[in-house]
Amino acid sequence: MIPPFPVYLFDVDGTLLDSALDICGAVQQVLDANGGGTKDFAYLKSYIGFHLIDLFQEVFPSFDAAQIDALVEQYRTFYRARGHKLTKVYPGAQPGLAALGGRKGTATTKGSPTTRLILEQFGLIQYFDHVQGTDGFPSKPAPDVILTALEALHAQPEDCLMVGDSTADMQAGRRAGVKTCAVRYGYGKVEALARLAPDYWIDDLRDLSANGRK
Repeated sequence: MIPPFPVYLFDVDGTLLDSALDICGAVQQVLDANGGGTKDFAYLKSYIGFHLIDLFQEVFPSFDAAQIDALVEQYRTFYRARGHKLTKVYPGAQPGLAALGGRKGTATTKGSPTTRLILEQFGLIQYFDHVQGTDGFPSKPAPDVILTALEALHAQPEDCLMVGDSTADMQAGRRAGVKTCAVRYGYGKVEALARLAPDYWIDDLRDLSANGRK
């Protein structure tokens, strides 16, 4: 059983939303437009939770920083245009958030404005006291997005549980000094997550609260 925490921070993609089809689809559109070739879906999905710069540098090793930044902006245009039509809320996300006490925020690689819009679209925004994305500072596995969210919530690391599906989430949580909880249903590989020894594991967000499962 997971004890209650004053503050919970959540990754979004692979934790609250099953968004891989839209994310990978938009990435493939960028690759198609720039001669990057068709990539395996599993390969593209493995980068979810990390910054797109990492993926584009892998595919386009000769590109300079300005060219990579242009690809990221192109991705954002394609991603927004898709309207999240292939994205779904994980079954336990809404009831899990509704049943959970404490204050809640996000800690995602998405930018804050995009995060806010997508949470509004899928009816989850009302459960969050603060929406924090990665806005002009290093992305996970750096701890910056977690520390920025904690500052906005006037909370200390020892008050917080970081919930996510990727190794980047677990590494960022450790570096920020918060407790970590890995979800088994997301995009991260369980064996890779296990090597980082999360403090807790769950199969459904309803498992976070004692009364979340009926």
